[in-house]
Amino acid sequence: MVKRVSASDLPDAPNPTSRKKEVDEAVGASAFGFNVYEVRPGERVPWGYHSHPDHEELFYVVSGEIVVDTEDGPVRAAAGDAVFVEPGEKNRARNDGEEVAEVIAVGAPKEGDGAVIEEECPHCGAVTDRTYESVESDGGAVYVLSCAACGAETDRFGAGPGDGGEAA
Repeated sequence: MVKRVSASDLPDAPNPTSRKKEVDEAVGASAFGFNVYEVRPGERVPWGYHSHPDHEELFYVVSGEIVVDTEDGPVRAAAGDAVFVEPGEKNRARNDGEEVAEVIAVGAPKEGDGAVIEEECPHCGAVTDRTYESVESDGGAVYVLSCAACGAETDRFGAGPGDGGEAA
């Protein structure tokens, strides 16, 4: 079966960027993940500094510029560049520029995409994973991230621009 979708018509998924279009979910892809992000200056992809133990990632910059923070240091990528991240490699992408970046993130195998966030908690200082829960607000679902060690809220975000999510 062949399916066609327009990424711009898909709903935004809760995420700390302005827009996240889950193309893989829309077409029913089961072997790989495929997301399209609009990343405004100061925003990050995805929820935090993380790794995927059994999952490869590739960031392709369609327009603008991003920085991918890795264990070996930052990797800057501009329009037309691709950054490949091996399984187990810690990373986080962010837009430290002055223009919006459009980024495609592809990962495989899809069933191995479980992420382990490893960031310092601003409340207790522990370097831990994050738990999350989805809560309803006036604008729809908002994801609330909490420190796995102390339970303090570390971040919250919804879907799309003006989502009402604010870092704790």
